Amino acid sequence: MATTRREVMAGAAVLGLGTAVGPALARAPGANRLIAGTYANEGGKGLYPIVDGRVGAPVTGIVNASYGVGNGPGGAFYFLREQADGHVTAYGPGWRVRGDASTGGKDPCHVALDRSSACLAVANYSSGSVAFYQLDRRTGAPGEPRLFQHRGSGPNAERQAGPHAHWVGFSPDRRWLHAVDLGADAIFAYRFDPVARTLAEPVIAWHAPAGVGPRHMIRHPTLARAYVACELEPRLFVLDALPDGRFRDAGERPLLPEGATGPSYAAHIAIDRAGRTLYVSNRGANSITVFALDAKGQPKAVQHVSTGGDWPRFFLLREGRAELLVANERSGTVNTFRIGKDGRLTATGQSVAIPGVVFLAEV
Repeated sequence: MATTRREVMAGAAVLGLGTAVGPALARAPGANRLIAGTYANEGGKGLYPIVDGRVGAPVTGIVNASYGVGNGPGGAFYFLREQADGHVTAYGPGWRVRGDASTGGKDPCHVALDRSSACLAVANYSSGSVAFYQLDRRTGAPGEPRLFQHRGSGPNAERQAGPHAHWVGFSPDRRWLHAVDLGADAIFAYRFDPVARTLAEPVIAWHAPAGVGPRHMIRHPTLARAYVACELEPRLFVLDALPDGRFRDAGERPLLPEGATGPSYAAHIAIDRAGRTLYVSNRGANSITVFALDAKGQPKAVQHVSTGGDWPRFFLLREGRAELLVANERSGTVNTFRIGKDGRLTATGQSVAIPGVVFLAEV
Protein backbone atom coordinates (compact mmCIF):
# COMPACT_ATOMS: atom_id res chain seq x y z
CA MET A 1 0.00 0.00 0.00
CA ALA A 2 1.28 3.48 -0.83
CA THR A 3 2.29 5.71 2.03
CA THR A 4 -0.46 8.23 2.62
CA ARG A 5 0.04 11.88 3.35
CA ARG A 6 -1.54 11.49 6.77
CA GLU A 7 0.83 8.65 7.69
CA VAL A 8 3.81 10.74 6.61
CA MET A 9 2.72 13.88 8.44
CA ALA A 10 0.64 12.64 11.38
CA GLY A 11 1.56 13.72 14.88
CA ALA A 12 1.14 16.18 17.74
CA ALA A 13 -1.03 16.57 20.77
CA VAL A 14 -4.79 17.08 20.65
CA LEU A 15 -6.74 19.65 22.63
CA GLY A 16 -9.75 18.73 24.73
CA LEU A 17 -13.20 19.83 23.64
CA GLY A 18 -16.35 20.83 25.44
CA THR A 19 -19.72 21.53 23.97
CA ALA A 20 -19.15 25.26 24.18
CA VAL A 21 -15.56 26.45 23.83
CA GLY A 22 -14.06 29.90 23.40
CA PRO A 23 -15.49 33.23 22.28
CA ALA A 24 -17.71 33.66 19.24
CA LEU A 25 -15.92 33.32 15.92
CA ALA A 26 -17.93 36.20 14.48
CA ARG A 27 -20.25 38.76 15.95
CA ALA A 28 -21.92 40.01 12.80
CA PRO A 29 -25.70 39.73 12.76
CA GLY A 30 -27.43 36.83 11.04
CA ALA A 31 -26.89 33.10 10.95
CA ASN A 32 -23.37 31.95 11.70
CA ARG A 33 -23.39 28.21 11.20
CA LEU A 34 -20.34 26.17 10.29
CA ILE A 35 -19.26 22.56 10.21
CA ALA A 36 -15.78 21.20 10.89
CA GLY A 37 -14.43 17.93 9.49
CA THR A 38 -11.80 16.12 11.55
CA TYR A 39 -9.25 13.30 11.45
CA ALA A 40 -9.98 10.42 13.82
CA ASN A 41 -6.31 9.57 14.35
CA GLU A 42 -5.80 13.05 15.79
CA GLY A 43 -8.71 12.90 18.19
CA GLY A 44 -11.60 14.01 16.01
CA LYS A 45 -14.90 12.34 16.85
CA GLY A 46 -16.75 13.14 13.64
CA LEU A 47 -18.32 16.23 12.09
CA TYR A 48 -18.61 19.15 14.53
CA PRO A 49 -21.30 21.84 14.23
CA ILE A 50 -20.28 25.39 15.17
CA VAL A 51 -23.15 27.79 15.86
CA ASP A 52 -22.30 31.37 16.75
CA GLY A 53 -18.84 30.26 17.81
CA ARG A 54 -20.05 27.48 20.11
CA VAL A 55 -18.91 23.96 19.22
CA GLY A 56 -21.60 21.32 19.55
CA ALA A 57 -21.47 17.56 20.00
CA PRO A 58 -20.03 15.81 16.93
CA VAL A 59 -22.19 14.08 14.37
CA THR A 60 -20.86 10.56 14.72
CA GLY A 61 -20.37 8.35 11.71
CA ILE A 62 -18.95 11.09 9.48
CA VAL A 63 -15.31 10.25 10.20
CA ASN A 64 -12.13 11.43 8.48
CA ALA A 65 -14.15 13.98 6.52
CA SER A 66 -11.13 15.80 5.14
CA TYR A 67 -13.07 17.65 2.46
CA GLY A 68 -16.62 18.22 1.27
CA VAL A 69 -18.83 20.24 -1.02
CA GLY A 70 -22.46 21.28 -0.76
CA ASN A 71 -25.40 22.55 -2.84
CA GLY A 72 -25.74 19.37 -4.87
CA PRO A 73 -29.03 18.15 -6.35
CA GLY A 74 -31.79 18.38 -3.76
CA GLY A 75 -29.44 20.29 -1.46
CA ALA A 76 -27.09 17.31 -1.02
CA PHE A 77 -23.77 17.74 0.77
CA TYR A 78 -20.88 15.41 -0.11
CA PHE A 79 -18.16 14.22 2.25
CA LEU A 80 -15.17 12.03 1.55
CA ARG A 81 -14.01 9.28 3.86
CA GLU A 82 -10.24 9.55 3.66
CA GLN A 83 -9.23 5.96 4.30
CA ALA A 84 -7.84 2.95 2.43
CA ASP A 85 -11.32 1.97 1.25
CA GLY A 86 -12.35 5.39 -0.01
CA HIS A 87 -15.99 6.43 -0.14
CA VAL A 88 -18.04 9.50 -1.03
CA THR A 89 -21.37 9.95 0.73
CA ALA A 90 -24.27 12.26 -0.06
CA TYR A 91 -26.15 13.70 2.92
CA GLY A 92 -29.46 15.49 3.16
CA PRO A 93 -31.02 17.54 6.00
CA GLY A 94 -30.15 16.28 9.45
CA TRP A 95 -27.08 14.57 7.94
CA ARG A 96 -29.20 11.67 6.74
CA VAL A 97 -27.46 9.52 4.16
CA ARG A 98 -28.94 9.80 0.67
CA GLY A 99 -26.40 7.66 -1.09
CA ASP A 100 -22.90 6.25 -0.79
CA ALA A 101 -20.37 5.02 -3.35
CA SER A 102 -16.83 3.73 -3.43
CA THR A 103 -14.25 6.09 -4.88
CA GLY A 104 -12.45 3.11 -6.35
CA GLY A 105 -9.24 4.18 -4.66
CA LYS A 106 -7.37 4.93 -1.47
CA ASP A 107 -7.48 8.10 0.65
CA PRO A 108 -9.80 10.38 -1.37
CA CYS A 109 -8.91 13.95 -0.43
CA HIS A 110 -10.70 16.40 -2.75
CA VAL A 111 -14.06 16.59 -4.50
CA ALA A 112 -15.54 18.87 -7.17
CA LEU A 113 -19.15 19.34 -8.25
CA ASP A 114 -20.63 20.55 -11.53
CA ARG A 115 -24.09 21.48 -10.25
CA SER A 116 -25.81 22.12 -13.56
CA SER A 117 -25.01 18.68 -14.98
CA ALA A 118 -25.17 16.89 -11.60
CA CYS A 119 -21.69 15.42 -11.98
CA LEU A 120 -19.07 14.84 -9.30
CA ALA A 121 -15.33 14.13 -9.40
CA VAL A 122 -13.06 12.85 -6.62
CA ALA A 123 -9.25 12.80 -6.31
CA ASN A 124 -7.88 9.59 -4.77
CA TYR A 125 -4.57 10.59 -3.21
CA SER A 126 -2.79 7.32 -2.46
CA SER A 127 -4.07 5.60 -5.63
CA GLY A 128 -3.33 8.51 -7.94
CA SER A 129 -6.71 8.21 -9.61
CA VAL A 130 -9.86 10.22 -10.30
CA ALA A 131 -13.40 8.90 -9.84
CA PHE A 132 -16.22 10.46 -11.86
CA TYR A 133 -19.94 10.16 -11.03
CA GLN A 134 -23.28 10.98 -12.56
CA LEU A 135 -25.54 12.04 -9.68
CA ASP A 136 -29.23 11.39 -9.25
CA ARG A 137 -30.79 14.71 -10.27
CA ARG A 138 -33.42 14.52 -7.52
CA THR A 139 -31.59 13.17 -4.48
CA GLY A 140 -27.96 13.81 -5.42
CA ALA A 141 -27.01 10.18 -4.73
CA PRO A 142 -23.83 9.15 -6.60
CA GLY A 143 -24.02 6.37 -9.16
CA GLU A 144 -21.27 3.89 -9.96
CA PRO A 145 -17.97 5.66 -10.59
CA ARG A 146 -15.91 5.65 -13.73
CA LEU A 147 -12.26 5.45 -12.67
CA PHE A 148 -9.30 7.12 -14.38
CA GLN A 149 -5.72 6.20 -13.42
CA HIS A 150 -2.90 8.75 -13.55
CA ARG A 151 0.66 7.81 -14.51
CA GLY A 152 3.90 9.44 -13.47
CA SER A 153 6.38 9.94 -10.65
CA GLY A 154 8.87 12.45 -9.31
CA PRO A 155 12.34 12.62 -7.75
CA ASN A 156 11.11 12.62 -4.12
CA ALA A 157 11.30 8.89 -3.40
CA GLU A 158 9.12 9.08 -0.29
CA ARG A 159 6.32 11.23 -1.67
CA GLN A 160 6.52 10.77 -5.45
CA ALA A 161 7.10 7.08 -6.13
CA GLY A 162 3.83 7.13 -8.05
CA PRO A 163 0.94 9.46 -8.87
CA HIS A 164 -1.00 11.16 -6.04
CA ALA A 165 -4.06 13.06 -7.26
CA HIS A 166 -4.60 15.89 -4.80
CA TRP A 167 -7.15 18.33 -6.27
CA VAL A 168 -9.92 18.30 -8.89
CA GLY A 169 -11.93 21.15 -10.37
CA PHE A 170 -14.21 21.92 -13.32
CA SER A 171 -13.15 24.80 -15.56
CA PRO A 172 -15.28 27.99 -15.65
CA ASP A 173 -16.38 27.22 -19.23
CA ARG A 174 -17.40 23.69 -18.13
CA ARG A 175 -15.34 22.11 -20.93
CA TRP A 176 -12.66 20.58 -18.72
CA LEU A 177 -12.01 18.82 -15.47
CA HIS A 178 -8.49 19.38 -14.18
CA ALA A 179 -6.66 17.22 -11.65
CA VAL A 180 -3.52 18.35 -9.84
CA ASP A 181 -1.19 15.44 -9.12
CA LEU A 182 1.50 15.83 -6.45
CA GLY A 183 3.28 12.55 -7.25
CA ALA A 184 3.43 13.05 -11.02
CA ASP A 185 4.42 16.76 -10.83
CA ALA A 186 1.64 17.49 -13.30
CA ILE A 187 -1.84 18.78 -13.97
CA PHE A 188 -4.08 16.45 -15.99
CA ALA A 189 -6.91 17.69 -18.22
CA TYR A 190 -10.08 15.70 -18.90
CA ARG A 191 -12.45 16.81 -21.64
CA PHE A 192 -15.86 17.22 -19.95
CA ASP A 193 -19.20 17.03 -21.76
CA PRO A 194 -21.85 18.49 -19.42
CA VAL A 195 -24.71 17.44 -21.70
CA ALA A 196 -23.67 13.81 -22.12
CA ARG A 197 -22.27 13.90 -18.55
CA THR A 198 -19.02 12.21 -19.57
CA LEU A 199 -15.24 12.59 -19.22
CA ALA A 200 -12.62 11.69 -21.82
CA GLU A 201 -9.29 10.09 -20.93
CA PRO A 202 -6.81 12.55 -19.40
CA VAL A 203 -3.91 14.31 -21.08
CA ILE A 204 -1.10 16.32 -19.51
CA ALA A 205 -2.11 19.97 -19.21
CA TRP A 206 1.02 21.22 -17.43
CA HIS A 207 4.34 19.79 -16.33
CA ALA A 208 5.58 21.22 -13.03
CA PRO A 209 9.30 21.48 -12.30
CA ALA A 210 10.52 18.11 -11.00
CA GLY A 211 10.02 17.61 -7.28
CA VAL A 212 7.86 20.63 -6.42
CA GLY A 213 4.78 18.49 -5.74
CA PRO A 214 1.81 20.61 -6.93
CA ARG A 215 -1.07 20.34 -4.46
CA HIS A 216 -3.98 22.74 -5.06
CA MET A 217 -5.05 25.11 -7.82
CA ILE A 218 -7.36 28.12 -7.86
CA ARG A 219 -8.74 30.07 -10.84
CA HIS A 220 -8.79 33.84 -11.15
CA PRO A 221 -12.46 34.96 -11.11
CA THR A 222 -12.21 37.19 -14.22
CA LEU A 223 -8.90 36.45 -15.99
CA ALA A 224 -7.72 33.34 -17.85
CA ARG A 225 -5.23 32.69 -15.08
CA ALA A 226 -4.69 29.99 -12.48
CA TYR A 227 -2.45 29.65 -9.44
CA VAL A 228 -0.89 26.44 -8.13
CA ALA A 229 0.44 26.03 -4.58
CA CYS A 230 3.15 23.38 -4.27
CA GLU A 231 3.56 21.17 -1.23
CA LEU A 232 7.06 19.71 -1.57
CA GLU A 233 8.68 23.06 -2.31
CA PRO A 234 7.17 26.32 -0.98
CA ARG A 235 6.41 27.88 -4.36
CA LEU A 236 3.43 29.46 -6.09
CA PHE A 237 3.11 29.11 -9.86
CA VAL A 238 1.14 31.51 -12.05
CA LEU A 239 -0.37 29.87 -15.12
CA ASP A 240 -2.15 31.12 -18.22
CA ALA A 241 -5.23 28.98 -18.93
CA LEU A 242 -5.41 28.10 -22.63
CA PRO A 243 -8.59 27.27 -24.60
CA ASP A 244 -7.44 23.69 -25.25
CA GLY A 245 -7.37 22.90 -21.53
CA ARG A 246 -3.61 23.26 -21.16
CA PHE A 247 -1.71 25.76 -19.01
CA ARG A 248 1.34 27.89 -19.81
CA ASP A 249 3.88 29.18 -17.29
CA ALA A 250 3.39 32.85 -16.44
CA GLY A 251 5.70 33.24 -13.45
CA GLU A 252 6.37 31.93 -9.95
CA ARG A 253 6.76 33.33 -6.45
CA PRO A 254 8.18 31.99 -3.18
CA LEU A 255 5.61 31.27 -0.47
CA LEU A 256 7.94 32.08 2.41
CA PRO A 257 9.87 35.25 3.20
CA GLU A 258 13.55 35.49 2.30
CA GLY A 259 15.73 33.80 4.89
CA ALA A 260 13.00 31.46 6.16
CA THR A 261 14.37 28.16 7.42
CA GLY A 262 12.92 24.77 8.23
CA PRO A 263 10.52 22.58 6.25
CA SER A 264 7.18 23.97 5.16
CA TYR A 265 4.40 22.49 3.06
CA ALA A 266 1.73 24.52 1.31
CA ALA A 267 -1.82 23.35 2.00
CA HIS A 268 -4.80 25.43 0.95
CA ILE A 269 -5.20 28.28 -1.57
CA ALA A 270 -8.06 30.75 -2.09
CA ILE A 271 -8.77 33.99 -3.92
CA ASP A 272 -11.27 36.76 -3.22
CA ARG A 273 -14.26 37.40 -5.49
CA ALA A 274 -12.73 40.56 -6.96
CA GLY A 275 -9.50 38.82 -7.91
CA ARG A 276 -7.40 41.28 -5.90
CA THR A 277 -6.01 39.08 -3.12
CA LEU A 278 -4.69 35.51 -3.00
CA TYR A 279 -4.11 33.49 0.18
CA VAL A 280 -1.99 30.36 0.75
CA SER A 281 -1.51 28.44 4.02
CA ASN A 282 1.88 27.00 4.95
CA ARG A 283 2.21 24.02 7.29
CA GLY A 284 5.51 23.99 9.16
CA ALA A 285 5.96 27.73 8.80
CA ASN A 286 2.42 27.86 10.24
CA SER A 287 1.54 30.99 8.34
CA ILE A 288 -0.75 32.49 5.73
CA THR A 289 0.96 34.20 2.80
CA VAL A 290 -1.09 37.08 1.41
CA PHE A 291 -0.51 38.12 -2.21
CA ALA A 292 -1.87 41.30 -3.77
CA LEU A 293 -2.85 40.72 -7.41
CA ASP A 294 -2.41 43.45 -10.02
CA ALA A 295 -4.73 44.11 -12.96
CA LYS A 296 -3.05 41.31 -14.94
CA GLY A 297 -3.31 38.85 -12.08
CA GLN A 298 0.37 38.90 -11.18
CA PRO A 299 0.94 38.31 -7.45
CA LYS A 300 3.09 40.25 -5.01
CA ALA A 301 3.59 38.99 -1.47
CA VAL A 302 2.44 41.68 0.96
CA GLN A 303 2.10 39.74 4.21
CA HIS A 304 3.20 36.59 6.05
CA VAL A 305 1.03 36.20 9.13
CA SER A 306 1.23 33.49 11.82
CA THR A 307 -1.86 31.29 12.05
CA GLY A 308 -1.58 31.13 15.85
CA GLY A 309 -1.55 27.34 15.77
CA ASP A 310 0.16 24.29 14.30
CA TRP A 311 -0.33 22.85 10.80
CA PRO A 312 -2.88 25.08 8.99
CA ARG A 313 -4.29 22.51 6.62
CA PHE A 314 -7.35 24.53 5.62
CA PHE A 315 -8.84 28.00 5.90
CA LEU A 316 -12.26 29.37 5.11
CA LEU A 317 -12.50 32.75 3.39
CA ARG A 318 -15.72 34.50 4.50
CA GLU A 319 -15.78 37.79 2.63
CA GLY A 320 -19.31 38.65 3.71
CA ARG A 321 -18.08 38.74 7.30
CA ALA A 322 -14.65 40.15 6.43
CA GLU A 323 -12.99 37.22 8.17
CA LEU A 324 -10.77 34.25 7.49
CA LEU A 325 -10.95 31.14 9.69
CA VAL A 326 -7.88 28.90 9.90
CA ALA A 327 -8.10 25.18 10.73
CA ASN A 328 -4.86 24.35 12.56
CA GLU A 329 -4.89 20.56 12.37
CA ARG A 330 -2.20 19.56 14.86
CA SER A 331 -2.99 22.10 17.56
CA GLY A 332 -6.71 21.41 17.11
CA THR A 333 -7.74 25.05 16.89
CA VAL A 334 -9.82 27.24 14.60
CA ASN A 335 -8.48 30.80 14.74
CA THR A 336 -10.14 33.91 13.37
CA PHE A 337 -8.53 36.73 11.36
CA ARG A 338 -10.11 40.00 10.26
CA ILE A 339 -9.72 40.84 6.55
CA GLY A 340 -8.87 44.48 5.90
CA LYS A 341 -10.00 46.47 2.88
CA ASP A 342 -6.57 45.84 1.34
CA GLY A 343 -6.94 42.08 1.88
CA ARG A 344 -4.41 41.90 4.69
CA LEU A 345 -5.11 39.84 7.79
CA THR A 346 -5.22 40.81 11.45
CA ALA A 347 -5.43 38.23 14.24
CA THR A 348 -8.48 38.75 16.46
CA GLY A 349 -7.42 36.46 19.30
CA GLN A 350 -10.65 34.48 18.87
CA SER A 351 -10.21 30.72 18.80
CA VAL A 352 -12.16 27.50 19.39
CA ALA A 353 -10.76 24.02 20.05
CA ILE A 354 -11.64 21.17 17.69
CA PRO A 355 -9.30 18.14 17.73
CA GLY A 356 -7.86 17.13 14.36
CA VAL A 357 -9.72 19.86 12.46
CA VAL A 358 -8.98 19.72 8.72
CA PHE A 359 -11.98 21.23 6.95
CA LEU A 360 -14.52 24.02 7.47
CA ALA A 361 -17.66 24.95 5.58
CA GLU A 362 -20.66 27.23 5.96
CA VAL A 363 -24.06 25.55 6.15
